[in-house]
Amino acid sequence: METALVLAIGVLYSTAIYSLLRRSAVRLALGLVLLGSATNLTLFVTNRVTRAHAPLLPPSGVPPLHMMADPLPQAFVLTAIVINFGMLALLLVLVHRTDQAVGSDDMDEMRTEVPPSSPHGE
Repeated sequence: METALVLAIGVLYSTAIYSLLRRSAVRLALGLVLLGSATNLTLFVTNRVTRAHAPLLPPSGVPPLHMMADPLPQAFVLTAIVINFGMLALLLVLVHRTDQAVGSDDMDEMRTEVPPSSPHGE
């Protein structure tokens, strides 16, 4: 199971880097989403993939520590998912507005030259 997850992480990271190096703004957004997903999966795998119980106290009050899952990596992954979703929403709005303003999602076409300012502030 861990081997398949590690291979999936490698594929996600390599696809994310490939997408980040493209000239399209949409592919840039896709690359950032894949990068976040690969990071979330990495955090998940570092917790050990086991079928442990939730960290809740049984009615007897004695916690069986050897059978409980660690809640900290799970909280990290949930937080990272929320941050990744918020970043995706903002990035999609920025890509959409840029496409409306420029008329293209090609990064090279988005470059504009700043006119030189006159020394007298005119």
